[in-house]
Amino acid sequence: MKFPFHRRAALPLLLSLSFSAPFTLFAQEVLPTQKILVISREFTKPGKDGAPHQMVEGAYPRALAASKIPNYYYALVSLSGPPRALFFHSYSSFADMTAAHRSEITDSALSATLDRTDAADGDLLSSKDYSVWTKRDDLSLDPGFRVGARYQEVLQFVIRPGHYKEWEELVKLVIDGYKKGVPGAHFGTYEEAYGSPGGAFLVLITVKSAADLDAEEGQGKQFEEALGAEGMKKMAELESACVESRQTNLFVIDPKMSYPPEAMVKADPDFWKPASK
Repeated sequence: MKFPFHRRAALPLLLSLSFSAPFTLFAQEVLPTQKILVISREFTKPGKDGAPHQMVEGAYPRALAASKIPNYYYALVSLSGPPRALFFHSYSSFADMTAAHRSEITDSALSATLDRTDAADGDLLSSKDYSVWTKRDDLSLDPGFRVGARYQEVLQFVIRPGHYKEWEELVKLVIDGYKKGVPGAHFGTYEEAYGSPGGAFLVLITVKSAADLDAEEGQGKQFEEALGAEGMKKMAELESACVESRQTNLFVIDPKMSYPPEAMVKADPDFWKPASK
C-alpha cells in the first residue's frame, strides 16, 4: 500500500528526519504501552497547521511540566487524509485516567494557563474530538512503542454487528502469518470504549524510518507465503464476513508538540529533547 507524502504541515519535520544522522543503537528497544488509550484529534483550519499549531501546542507541555503534572502524551501529524494532529495519552486504568484529569482542574494556576492556551488553540482549529480505547493483548503482536520511531501507522477497522467472533479469528490468523513469515512484525490492537461511532478497532504500528515503509511490500509477500493459499483464502472470507470498513493513515511523530514521560525521553533524548544550538 502506498502512502501520499503530501501534507505541507509535516514537510519541515519530514525533511529534518530524512537528513538526520543514522539511528544509533538504543538501550531499550520497546517501551510497553498501557491499557487505556485516550486520543485527542485536532483538525486545523486551512493555513493554520504546521508552525502556527506547533507554537501554540508547545505551551501545553511547558505548563504541565512547570506544575509537575504527569499527564504525558505524544503527538502525531498527518501525512495522509485531512490536516490534523493526534495526541496519544496512555493510562494504566480508568481510575488513573480520571485522576490525571482531576489533577489538572484542581490546580487553579495551571487551569487558568490551560484555559488561555485552549482559547489560542481554538482559533486554529476547525474541529476537535476525543475517543477512549482499551488495549486487546489477545489481538496484538509484540505491542509497544519502538524506541527510535519517527512515524506511526494508524489502521481503523469497523466491524459488522454480530461478527466480532469472525473478527477475532481473522486477527489471530494474521498474527499467525506474521509470526511465521515476518520476524519482528509488531502491532497493538485497541477496541473502542467511548467516543467513536461503534464497532471500531485501531491497529497501531510505530515505524523507525521511511525505509521501513518501503520494506512493507516485501514483507507482504513473505506474509502470503507463510500463510499459504488456503490461509489467504480463509483470511479473505473472514474479512468479507466481518469488516464493514477499513482505513489506513500515516503520521509523523512531532516531538515539539509532545509531553513524553521520562522513560521515553531517556531512551531517545536527542529526538525528544534535542540540545539547543
